[in-house]
Amino acid sequence: MGIFGGNMESFSFLIYPFLASLFLILIHTYFGIHILERGIIFVDLSLAQFIGLGIAFSLFWGDDAAGRYLFSIIFAVIGAFILSLSRQIARYINIEAFIGVFYIFSLAGSILILDRTPHGLEEFKTILNGNILWLTPDDLLHTFILYSIVGILHFIFRERFIVLSYKGKGCFFWEILFFLSFALVLVKSVQIAGILLVFSFLVIPALIGRLYTREPFRILVLGWLTGLIVTLFSITVSYRLDLPTAPFIAAVLAIVFFLLLLWKAFTIKP
Repeated sequence: MGIFGGNMESFSFLIYPFLASLFLILIHTYFGIHILERGIIFVDLSLAQFIGLGIAFSLFWGDDAAGRYLFSIIFAVIGAFILSLSRQIARYINIEAFIGVFYIFSLAGSILILDRTPHGLEEFKTILNGNILWLTPDDLLHTFILYSIVGILHFIFRERFIVLSYKGKGCFFWEILFFLSFALVLVKSVQIAGILLVFSFLVIPALIGRLYTREPFRILVLGWLTGLIVTLFSITVSYRLDLPTAPFIAAVLAIVFFLLLLWKAFTIKP
């Protein structure tokens, strides 16, 4: 019967979330390599939550798609500018601590604002978990176009970004371009997948790749392969068992990482 139980309707329903996950893994594993090398692991979580704060503001002022997108963009740009100053901030305080405070502010602000909206709890769950099962072809097309533009930009200037992340060398223009492009990706990612899954795709596949190599391209390939296999399995199982998709994917990714880490610890000499 196969993984879809012979039901082609199930396959046609799941193809959109799987394609969306494919796009997410391809772009976020790449950014994850840079984020891990910079040592600012929770920057994605904090920036995504800051964008979530923008979404909360839009819901407070009136729930319409255009307003939600506009507020997301505004907060993404502000957040990107703040985080592009991370090297300067690190001179005075631990940058991870700063990012933690940035996240706390964004989360607390989101909760306070959504508490004053008619469906605050439901909206908060949507920001956290996204709507990856209910995507339309237009959602996929817009996601593909945005991610492709950012991907091409980073491919063209890959040497600049590699030197920036791996050696800490580069002018402020490249720093803000990195964070701005990352923030614009997050606007779409949070909208379709939610903060939890986006953070999982950013960190875990890249971490799995780093278990076995430090060469960026090999990390990328290993992260892509692992992420895609785990995601296909997780989407299928969560659908069959009627479980929340985003948390299930995140949990399975984490379990796979822990198992591979244990396997390496007990079978491979350092």
